[in-house]
Amino acid sequence: MSYIEVKQYTKVIKGNTVLDHVNLNLEKGKIYGFVGSNGSGKTMLFRAVSGLIKPTEGSVHIDGKLLHKDISFPPSLGVIIESPGFWDELTGFENLELLSKVKGVIGSEEIKNAIERVGLNYKDARIYKKFSVGMKQRLAMAQAVMESPDLLILDEPTSGLDEDGISRIRNMILEENQRGATVLIASHNKEDISLLAGKIYRVADGKVHAEEKKS
Repeated sequence: MSYIEVKQYTKVIKGNTVLDHVNLNLEKGKIYGFVGSNGSGKTMLFRAVSGLIKPTEGSVHIDGKLLHKDISFPPSLGVIIESPGFWDELTGFENLELLSKVKGVIGSEEIKNAIERVGLNYKDARIYKKFSVGMKQRLAMAQAVMESPDLLILDEPTSGLDEDGISRIRNMILEENQRGATVLIASHNKEDISLLAGKIYRVADGKVHAEEKKS
C-alpha cells in the first residue's frame, strides 16, 4: 500500500484549474523531487498533500487514511510552504518553543538541537524581525524537523541561503530520510533535486508526470 496516494486530485480556484486530475503513489521512506516553473502547481500540490486545501474532485490518502474525512492533516508532518508564520517580536528559540506547544511532543532540548543543526544559535537574543533572509530560512527548516516528523514537505528549502546553509539543509534532509522520514521537495536549484531525490516528477499546468532521472 502507498504511503501517500493522490487520486484524480483536481483543484479549481475562481474558474482556474490549478491541479488537474493528479495521480501519485508515493512510498514511505523515500525522497521525491518535484520540478516545474513558477505557477506550475508545485506549491498547490504540496498544500493539497498537507491538508491545507480541499479538492474540487479527487482525494488524498495518507497511510490509508482519507484527508478531510479520517484525518484533517497528516498526523506527523514537518512543512515549509511559502512564508512560515513566525512572530516578529520573538526570538528564534521563543518562536519554536511556542509552536512546539501545539502538539506538546518535544521540549527545550529538541528545539535547541534543531536550531543548532541549521547553524543558528539558540541563545541569539535578536527578534525574528531582525533576522536576515537566510536566517529566516534556516529557522523555517529547524521548525520543520524539530519534532522528527514522518513526512517532510519542503517547498524551496534552500532558497536565500549561502553555501554553508545550502550544504547544511541538504545534509539535514538526507539525515531525516535516513531516520525514516518520507521527503517531498520542490526546488529551482537543480542540484537539490539531482543530489537528493530518488524519483523526480515534473509539474506543468497543474498536471504531474514522472520524469526519468538523469545519472
